[in-house]
Amino acid sequence: MRAPIGHFDDALPATERRDLLPPPVAAAVTAEMVHVDTDPAKADTAVFVQTYGEDLLGQSANCVVVAGKRGGDVTLAACLVLSTTRVDVNGAVRRHLGARKASFASMDAAVDGSGMEYGGITPVGLPADWPLLVDAAVADLPWVLVGSGARRGKLIIPGKVLAGLPGAVVLEGLGI
Repeated sequence: MRAPIGHFDDALPATERRDLLPPPVAAAVTAEMVHVDTDPAKADTAVFVQTYGEDLLGQSANCVVVAGKRGGDVTLAACLVLSTTRVDVNGAVRRHLGARKASFASMDAAVDGSGMEYGGITPVGLPADWPLLVDAAVADLPWVLVGSGARRGKLIIPGKVLAGLPGAVVLEGLGI
């Protein structure tokens, strides 16, 4: 199989690669998702795009975990924005969560809560009670490269599929 974007030597339907994915991701992948095997040592963005395709820079998205706080309540949420932007944590995220304060979740909270590896967190297979905030620019792309839940490998998923994941809400201006 040839990957729909990038230059990858090893691409297969994600449903055929469940053995390489963390349990929550393996349970949630669908036939529309492509898994590409990548070298975790080449995960730095500059090296990654040089190795796997310069066109990936505008077609990649980062999934980050944020914590919204109001009183003693903490809400964890995932945010998916283009890799060329950053998450508007103190604006769009805070307002959407109805939080008094919002910040990036600690590494332990993100890893323990998601069941995924730090640096590989993906919007696929997130806990059911986590909102998934998707920037409209991500949802509009035909194909998007995201983490696989592990440092090794990536998933390539249509933007409309990402926008339809459980708990997903598409927001304009999430990525700034």
